[in-house]
Amino acid sequence: MEMLNELLVEELQDLLHAEGQLVKALPKMAKAAHAPKLRTAFEEHFVQTQEHVERLKRAFELLNEKPKAKVCKAMMGLVEEGAETISEGKGKEAAIADLALIVAAQKVEHYEISAYGSARAMAGQLGNQDVAKLLSQTESEEQKADELLTTIARPLLKGAAQSA
Repeated sequence: MEMLNELLVEELQDLLHAEGQLVKALPKMAKAAHAPKLRTAFEEHFVQTQEHVERLKRAFELLNEKPKAKVCKAMMGLVEEGAETISEGKGKEAAIADLALIVAAQKVEHYEISAYGSARAMAGQLGNQDVAKLLSQTESEEQKADELLTTIARPLLKGAAQSA
């Protein structure tokens, strides 16, 4: 059980770094978005991401651990890809640039859904229901963010297909 607890702490450290990177990236994505609904979704998720950071800090407290970030190379790559998407989108029509932003954002959401789900399962197995509940709440919010991005993408896809 001690080794599982250590793994859980490592995963939370990874998530803390990942969320910190997103706090910096989401305002840039919001600024690059053309569709008002997409811009609003990024702005709202930025606020939510700040809450995710605070929730992770509470989870560390519940585990009697210091909230220390561990470099999340996966998120670094996803954020870098998002920055490229923003840069490349400047030369594309608005709908296509927004669709590319949505793809980049959904890659991030899927990573987070998987990471939070795994950490939640570990916390549950360790009998730490308070931590599991915090992680489940964030996992659910990440799933809703992903679903919202899909909803925003539908009319953009339809418009892009009709103009092709």
